[in-house]
Amino acid sequence: MLFSDFKFSHCIRAVTLLGGILISAVAQSHGRAATVSNDVRAIEFPDTADYQTLTVDLHTHSVFSDGHVWPKIRVEEALRDQLDALAITEHLEYQPHRADILHPDRNRAYDIAADAAKNSDLIVIRGSEITRDAPAGHINAVFIDDANKLIKVDKPPADTSDVLAYYSAAKEWPAQKAVEAAHAQNAFIFWNHPYWTRQAPDGIARMNKFHSANARNGVLHGIEIANGSTYSEEAFQLALDYNLTLVGVSDVHDLIDWDYKPHDGGHRPVTLVFAKAKTAAAIKEALFARRTVVWFRNLLIGREQHLQPLLAASLSASPLSYRATTYIAEVTLNNVSDADFNLRYTGDYTFMNNADRITVPAHGQIKLQIKPGKRSKKLTLPFVVENTLTAPGKHAEIEIEVAE
Repeated sequence: MLFSDFKFSHCIRAVTLLGGILISAVAQSHGRAATVSNDVRAIEFPDTADYQTLTVDLHTHSVFSDGHVWPKIRVEEALRDQLDALAITEHLEYQPHRADILHPDRNRAYDIAADAAKNSDLIVIRGSEITRDAPAGHINAVFIDDANKLIKVDKPPADTSDVLAYYSAAKEWPAQKAVEAAHAQNAFIFWNHPYWTRQAPDGIARMNKFHSANARNGVLHGIEIANGSTYSEEAFQLALDYNLTLVGVSDVHDLIDWDYKPHDGGHRPVTLVFAKAKTAAAIKEALFARRTVVWFRNLLIGREQHLQPLLAASLSASPLSYRATTYIAEVTLNNVSDADFNLRYTGDYTFMNNADRITVPAHGQIKLQIKPGKRSKKLTLPFVVENTLTAPGKHAEIEIEVAE
């Protein structure tokens, strides 16, 4: 296919997809979401040898806090992205739409989303965002039983539509009490965007006494290392230092299509969860066990023991062959994941058609012509995978064995 043909066909699909969103929003403004079969924008990674690879977004918003869409739209978007699980995590204390949507039940967004997802296999997770100033900052609690027990307002303002007055009254209840209320419900609790410049003006995530005590006491379980368009190397290091689960989220407030442009090749940041089954209980177990990799732009970020099985499942090689009358070996590398793998060769051979850096495109392949100097039945090709991180500044390494 010519590049111009490729670009044109993708534009047509993008227009069709966007039209589908608008029609769906109009035709199904109430009730359950449609099951979407179009896989143009699906986020796809293979299962590993031991686990199912589930795509999860644990931090999103709707009009029931400071988002700008109805909860059912979040379900529609998740179906188009073919997510396995979604949490709509409304701010408990910060309610900017109070003048228009005054809801005493903090579970309402979840209820609407769960009902909208009934005709699909999308898992909707009940969650909330505890919203405070630093040092507590913003904290997500997911797999809760009742969001109403995570907020307490002893003296609400007389004017129920006064957003700032309500927030001031709500945050009088200590953040630690709210976290403990979530912990009492066996929630998975993680620290949101600890490098957010409104609370960390230099953009550097630093551990503080509030979160270190909760991590030490088993009350804080994870930390966002990627949120929206941002990634934090310091938050990644904090996760490693304090043994916290790595979490990546969209934190979407507007439309996914506006913020991440999936019709133009973009994607929301997600957490890849390595679960024993596609169930809410299995996702929760995997999160507590820290079996995650974060997918942010074209970066895969995770601990070595979780990233390596994903790479092994994503990349494979064809049988080794030789060009006739030569010692030039040929092998095709195949990629079944959404990542464009940027590989840097670190072995002793050289290539006929590449230097030391190659890219195996997402859901594509590349043929290598290798110069081993003689015919061998087996070759070992070592690479550094430069679009991965196993620690700040450290990339995963793989060896691809090829044989006749």
